[in-house]
Amino acid sequence: MFTRRGFLAGGLAAAVSLAARSTFAIGPGSKFKFGRLVLGNRADPGPRPGALRRLAWEVEKRTSVEVAPEPAIVTPTSDTLHETPFLYLAGEREIELPNAAGIEALRRFLTFGGFLLIDSAEGSTDGAFDGSVRKLVAAIFPPVGAVKPLEVVPSDHVIYKSFYLLDRPVGRLAIAPAMEAVVRDGRIVAAYVANDLGGAWARDDFGNYDFPCEPGGERQRELARRMGVNFVMYALCLDYKADQVHVPFIMKRRRWKPDDGALTPGKPSP
Repeated sequence: MFTRRGFLAGGLAAAVSLAARSTFAIGPGSKFKFGRLVLGNRADPGPRPGALRRLAWEVEKRTSVEVAPEPAIVTPTSDTLHETPFLYLAGEREIELPNAAGIEALRRFLTFGGFLLIDSAEGSTDGAFDGSVRKLVAAIFPPVGAVKPLEVVPSDHVIYKSFYLLDRPVGRLAIAPAMEAVVRDGRIVAAYVANDLGGAWARDDFGNYDFPCEPGGERQRELARRMGVNFVMYALCLDYKADQVHVPFIMKRRRWKPDDGALTPGKPSP
């Protein structure tokens, strides 16, 4: 029987090693790998093509997850779709929706354990890409009655504390106060952020960041990096619960939580 646990067992066993780094290596095939989801023209890298490479570096530096530096480029009907259980879709303009086979493939991928992060780089909360995202999500998970596929994720959701303690998904921008998500059986299967996370992560070949973060500057960029790490850890933890016993320990150990002042222009960060 094809189950979510079986899906992730196949994909994640080949993609990630959560063991301590002192243990023996089992080769590059054991590393976690991002999947960059391409809709339409496969040759179009989309906005922020180097963002996942930078996030991969941050995840490996900050956690025990070993990450392949280069993401796999996949389409909804790629034979290797299941080998990248974490998909990233970025856009800044209207996107082409998959055909019926592609929609069904994405529905199965997400239903049986896959995770999709949708990242808007268009600098607007109601632009052409936003409209395409809503059409895509509604096609994959048709609305039932008055219930829409995307719902606002509350600031106390476990995705904001899967590794770092956060309460909002800022990126290059902070125009959307919350993320939206598709939730199935209590699990976020697709998260949508309109603040251009990739724009905060991306760096050029000389190590310089490609874009400034507004309005919070480098403090905001750090929050975006931490949010990226949280997404990865949330996607990898099959049964992460909001009442994990280690959360109070994390709060005591880190003694850090972003506040509104950190993103207010002219007000110094703590």
